[in-house]
Amino acid sequence: MEESYVSLTELKVILEKEKAVRGELNPEQQYSLSHAALFARVPAEKVPAIVKELMEIPLMSPFNAVKIVDLMPTHLDDVRAIFAKERFSLSKEDADKVLEIVGKYR
Repeated sequence: MEESYVSLTELKVILEKEKAVRGELNPEQQYSLSHAALFARVPAEKVPAIVKELMEIPLMSPFNAVKIVDLMPTHLDDVRAIFAKERFSLSKEDADKVLEIVGKYR
């Protein structure tokens, strides 16, 4: 089985489709849908474009790209916090590039 990461916006779309098909979701899925609806910050059609642009930055992983889309950071410290658990730190230039990309889609 292949692993892929989805943003909160994409999760919201998936769960809404599933709810339409089934009629109702189990409690965990309903909670996830409520969370995604509350915190999704980007329209679903923009997510692939943002992730694609972010993946052009050196050392960017799909997980971190999706996390950036979910959080849509506005400050350098926010970007650094996303990469805090990594074994590397993002250069200031790359972090600024992240902010530039995110700023285009606000």
